Amino acid sequence: MPKLGSKERTAAFDVDAQKCFTPLCPQELPVPEGHLIVEELNRQAACAGHRIGSKDAHPPSAVWIADAERPVLSPVAGDNVDVRWPVHAVPGTRGFELLDGLPETTGYDFFVWKGIEPDMHPYGACYHDLAEQRSTGVIEYLRQQGVDTVLVGGLALDYCVRTTVQQLLRADFRVIVNRTACRGLAPHSSESACREMIAAGAEFIDSVSDFDGIDD
Repeated sequence: MPKLGSKERTAAFDVDAQKCFTPLCPQELPVPEGHLIVEELNRQAACAGHRIGSKDAHPPSAVWIADAERPVLSPVAGDNVDVRWPVHAVPGTRGFELLDGLPETTGYDFFVWKGIEPDMHPYGACYHDLAEQRSTGVIEYLRQQGVDTVLVGGLALDYCVRTTVQQLLRADFRVIVNRTACRGLAPHSSESACREMIAAGAEFIDSVSDFDGIDD
């Protein structure tokens, strides 16, 4: 069983745990069972001394929005966009909200809003741009707090969670992905994402019940 180190050196990361990525908002980007991760996100936060969160925050006029002539996942040109997606996570809408049962954004120790610019669609929560040159401040905050281990859950496993995990690994954190605290858009892409994360050095647990004790 994996062992988790000092609580104060551990952070829990809720990646984009928003209603737009659940069946609660079927016209946006509903991830199957995405609304069922709240209890496990709260359980992993109880194992950590720091709780981090992120949200997509997209304008309704973004250049990457799909339509009848330009379908979802079709390519779109630009330095910080890649493919088209439905309108989602627009500030002020229900889809933008965090899942019920999670803290308010002010209840987190550090919080990130990403994708605000109409010509930028980042996936990871650590950088605003796809080239990973414009930091959101997450990595710097974690280093400043002396964190060495990050527990990760959120939506969707095969996109924003995967990219955030890879960014944290490249920043030399120990990263543990909590399967029960995640859901993916599709089985094949989720399986591929898990293989990529493991190859990059991520550890996986089925839930926080897997930990062999937690150091104070």
